[in-house]
Amino acid sequence: MRKRAAFAVLSAVTALAGFAVPGAQADEPQTTDVQMSDVTFDGGKNIVVGLYAKTVTVSGTFTHPSGIQDADFVLWRGPDGANPYETYDDRIVSNQYHYHADCVAVSATTSTCEQTFSLEPDWRYGGTALTNAHAGTWKVSVMGVANDDSWTQTASYTTTRLQRQSKLTVDAGPEPVAQGKTLTVTGRLTRADWNNLDYFGYSNQPVKLQFRKAGTTTYTTVKTVYTSSTGDLTTTVPAAEDGYWRWNFTGTSTTPAVKATGDFVDVQ
Repeated sequence: MRKRAAFAVLSAVTALAGFAVPGAQADEPQTTDVQMSDVTFDGGKNIVVGLYAKTVTVSGTFTHPSGIQDADFVLWRGPDGANPYETYDDRIVSNQYHYHADCVAVSATTSTCEQTFSLEPDWRYGGTALTNAHAGTWKVSVMGVANDDSWTQTASYTTTRLQRQSKLTVDAGPEPVAQGKTLTVTGRLTRADWNNLDYFGYSNQPVKLQFRKAGTTTYTTVKTVYTSSTGDLTTTVPAAEDGYWRWNFTGTSTTPAVKATGDFVDVQ
């Protein structure tokens, strides 16, 4: 069994829950013995969650002359590590919800450590429940513990974004359409609502209407249209030539970018 003595400096906390990071008034490591590098969440991508639980792995490399005993990664938000926001039910602050990383030695001095987070929009199916308010940028606290019990902790080693999954549809018609006639292009932009476990329209968002001529591979932006209060999109364009029409949403800090699959229109 791995030693845990050095982790007495950390409060018993849960990832994505209210917690306290000791001595975290600054972003500098609390000691400089353990070297940390290559910390990434989900391969460096934003964390996108729909209506069901998503498991995300965070990993990093830790080095110390005595070897590595343990590591820990924590997501948090707030003005500083000592005063993070309370983002979950206060009752969910317990040892049973907090897990340390699994470390595998790659040499006598260096280990690769991984830790798994299960992000669950619905508390009825286990885990700590996400709400819409949790979407956005999170800071990542990283701690490494050496075999001689020396340790290094950085409260804001890096950041990651937690986002509500988005969907985008498109429909262009009539089909076929006579050249020079009006073509109507509609669609809808929705995103996961973690409070109600469904997808709802994302209102007042700029979405690009794009066209790709048949036989080519590149889309060109024709115009930008804003979504309605229900996330709907509609516009008209003259039908000039055969090709594919799609909507392209570039995303926000809380919602990932998404492109609709192109809808082919035959112009006669």
